[in-house]
Amino acid sequence: MAAPLQSYTTLASPVGELLLLSDGVALTGLYPASHRDLPDTTGARRDDTWFAGVRDQLEAYFRARLTTFEVLVRLDGTPFQRSVWKAVSRIPCGGTRTHPQLARDVLRPTASRAVATAVGRNPVAFIIPCHRALGASGELGGDVGGLALKRWLLAHESEMQLPRSYAL
Repeated sequence: MAAPLQSYTTLASPVGELLLLSDGVALTGLYPASHRDLPDTTGARRDDTWFAGVRDQLEAYFRARLTTFEVLVRLDGTPFQRSVWKAVSRIPCGGTRTHPQLARDVLRPTASRAVATAVGRNPVAFIIPCHRALGASGELGGDVGGLALKRWLLAHESEMQLPRSYAL
C-alpha cells in the first residue's frame, strides 16, 4: 500500500521544473516536468521547507558538485522493481548499464524486458538514476522523462567525470 502523499514542492533546474513529493517522512517522488505520467498533487500541501535538504543536493548535482545523493526515500513497488531500482542505484555517476546487464545483476538473466519496465516505473528520478540504464544494444531507448532529458543527464555526468587540468 502506497504511503499517503502529504506534501510537494517544485524546483527550477537546468532540465526544467522538477516535482518533489513526500509522505512527511521520506521522499516518495521526484519527477521532471517532461515525465509522461506526472502525479496529481490534489489534496497535498505545498511545503518548500520540508524539501530543503533534497533541494540543496539536487542543486549541487546540477552544479557538478555532487555525484551521489543521501536522501531518505520510500519506494512503493514490487520486490522485483525494488531489486532493479537498487541495482540501478549502484551504477556510478558517469556510467551506464544495459537492461540485460541489470537483469543479470538482479539474478534474472532472461528478464531484460521486465527490467526495462521496472526502470520506467522509477518514482524518484535522479536519486535512482534510471537515465543510466540503456537498451539491450546500448541505445538510449525510451525514457519516461524524454530522450532529450536522458541525453542531457548523461552528458552532464560525463563532464563531471572528466579530469580537471590545471595550468601551472
